[in-house]
Amino acid sequence: MTAYWISTYLEVHDTEKLKAYVALGGPAIEAAGGTFLARSLPEKIYEAAVHQRTVLIRFDSVEAAVAAHDGEPYQEALAALGDGVTRDLRIVPGV
Repeated sequence: MTAYWISTYLEVHDTEKLKAYVALGGPAIEAAGGTFLARSLPEKIYEAAVHQRTVLIRFDSVEAAVAAHDGEPYQEALAALGDGVTRDLRIVPGV
């Protein structure tokens, strides 16, 4: 079953760390089978939404998404990011 990696950036503390993370993290995610579907600020928000950067990535399964996150290449990207952002990251199964 398809799974989605949903990440929202609550705060960006260090743009240089974020740039280093993006340079490593994007290729690591794609190499692990992830497909970026959206990554941007919202064009329009409704209800209790917050205007913050959101990233949506599709994987073939929850297991593939977890393996991508826990794999060495992505962990290197997280090390580069360090405390550069505060974000909410979740893996959600598709329907």
